[in-house]
Amino acid sequence: MARVSATEAAYAPFLQELRELCPPGTSILDAHTHLGADEDGQRLEPDELLRALDVVSPEARACAFPFHDPQRSPAYRLPNDRVLDWASESDRIIPYCRLDPAEDPVEEAERCLARGARGIKLHPRAQAFTFDSPEMEAIFATARAAQVPILIHAGRGMAPMDALADIALRYPEVPLVLAHAAIAGQGMFAERLAEHPAVVYDTSCFSPFDVVELFARVPAERIVFASDVPYGRPANGLFMAMRAAAYAGLDDDERALVAGGTMESILDGGPLPETRPPRLDAARAGNGRLLRVVPYLSMAFGAVLGGGDTIDYARAAPFVAMARTVPRDPAQGAAGPALERIDAALQAAEQMLAEGGPQARAALGLVHGAAVIAATEPVTY
Repeated sequence: MARVSATEAAYAPFLQELRELCPPGTSILDAHTHLGADEDGQRLEPDELLRALDVVSPEARACAFPFHDPQRSPAYRLPNDRVLDWASESDRIIPYCRLDPAEDPVEEAERCLARGARGIKLHPRAQAFTFDSPEMEAIFATARAAQVPILIHAGRGMAPMDALADIALRYPEVPLVLAHAAIAGQGMFAERLAEHPAVVYDTSCFSPFDVVELFARVPAERIVFASDVPYGRPANGLFMAMRAAAYAGLDDDERALVAGGTMESILDGGPLPETRPPRLDAARAGNGRLLRVVPYLSMAFGAVLGGGDTIDYARAAPFVAMARTVPRDPAQGAAGPALERIDAALQAAEQMLAEGGPQARAALGLVHGAAVIAATEPVTY
């Protein structure tokens, strides 16, 4: 019998729950992944992407596109060709082309679409562009003609994105994937694009509260699982999406839409699922003992990622230790079982942080999982 590592043992309860939230036969499709290399030092090869997806399911698939590649000029041609070549070798990788509006975007889009690209990726922060330009009109017109989606960075680092809502409303035929739970303007998009027939919100962000709030702002049938791998991990991202969906009251079939069914419909050019009103109320009950955990775990992530160019996972340890003070409450009440799960995960994370090396990065996944439990545990009295 193969020996189970401490990391595998720590993750096992999360994966077990994930299997229960994604019943057999659920088609899993990660809407947001990268391949190649980035200027920030991140890299991901196709075999690594597939191994990360395997943790979720050996049949799981992913939409993939280039990073902000150091070899992107001209027009992202070389990175786009790499992704298209890698996708031709695996039916689990669905290729998108990445465009720079300043460098022949229509010509590059048409070239890649002819080679089999199934969508377009735009990153307004990395490429420093706005949405009120003739180039943007041309890109949306190209996507409309080809009947492919456009995925757009709508996360950190963005100025107000009202101009994107303007152009989306001018091109309602173009499926639009707003990345990172659209946190750069979640409320604005939810209001202004409420009648857009084909806008969806991907769940690739850190905060489980942002994902939960999606279920209070937009129809569940317009929310799609995404991980942003390698910045996130498919297993962690799907755990958060499924826990939030269950918290919002979605049944098995509805969770299957979030896990991959809705995104499959977009890629296949078929009708999107019929929508119902958002499932959650704006004001929701919470358990104070559980909610105390989340700020400390958010600070743990901030300490790791906010220390300049050098990532030091050990900086998370003091905040993980603070979060572990909450489960020591002798009057846990209804939160007791969830706090026990959280403490077990954080105890393993502390040990992994102390060991350092690859284990330290894996510890952050446990930290994130603990935050997801705290934010999405049903309230009981």
